[in-house]
Amino acid sequence: MSTGSAHQRSGPASQLVVYAVVAVALLWTLVPLVWMLMGSFKNSADVTAKNPAFFFEPTLANYRGLFGGANDLVPYLWHSVVAAGVSAVLSLVLGTLAGYGLARSAMRGKHHLSFWIISTRMAPIAAVVLPLFLMFRLVGLIDTLPGLILAYMSFNLPFAIWLMSAFFADIPPSLEESAMVAGCSRWQAFWHVVLPLSKAGLVTTGVLCLVFAWNDYAFATVFAGPNSQTLPIAASQLVTQTGIDWGQLSAIGTIVVLPMILAGLAVRRWLVTGLTLGAVTGE
Repeated sequence: MSTGSAHQRSGPASQLVVYAVVAVALLWTLVPLVWMLMGSFKNSADVTAKNPAFFFEPTLANYRGLFGGANDLVPYLWHSVVAAGVSAVLSLVLGTLAGYGLARSAMRGKHHLSFWIISTRMAPIAAVVLPLFLMFRLVGLIDTLPGLILAYMSFNLPFAIWLMSAFFADIPPSLEESAMVAGCSRWQAFWHVVLPLSKAGLVTTGVLCLVFAWNDYAFATVFAGPNSQTLPIAASQLVTQTGIDWGQLSAIGTIVVLPMILAGLAVRRWLVTGLTLGAVTGE
């Protein structure tokens, strides 16, 4: 009785603590985003006012200033869409095939190989930038979209292989064996049985690869040039020695963040399921 009573007394208090932590986390996450969104619709006087203005007359001048003229954002946007989208798709396709082979193989040292694959993703970018730059310059991939795509894949592909192999390991091999007994080939069993069951893993891996590539600044700084610069590079160019255009910087920040938020909301059901399936395993 005493234990049950103590548990009942601590229940509401524990829930209150949980709600408080969640509220603080939401404020920590949402306040900067809301402030950036508001700043993108303010004029230069309101956005730099000493006292923050919560009520103001909204304007689209900051967005109009990003499109057209010498600072046209369209090429940067196109480069980001192509580089991030193609690298995410290629990483997902190759990572899915390689992850399936790694999950279903019975070779010795498979677990060590899996750790070695993900360890290449753990390496700091500064450690791989110089070797990649020398190789890319040798084959003429500097300041090209294919070079930027390959640079993104060098970090996204190991992550995709490791994550997808963990998802495939959670699918019983007996399902494929039953399909092959019924007359399916290995490829047909993979395509018609395994892939539909790993939809959450595919969505999770694809979205994470897309977010990593879309938000990248380090690789774009080194490998991109006038013909392949992306949105993060365009944002950095608004910070000059003569000053910072906070209104346009907030507008371009909104343009960078909004697509990823919408993508996450669109696939949130599969994304949450994929992230809670225990994909990070030690097996």
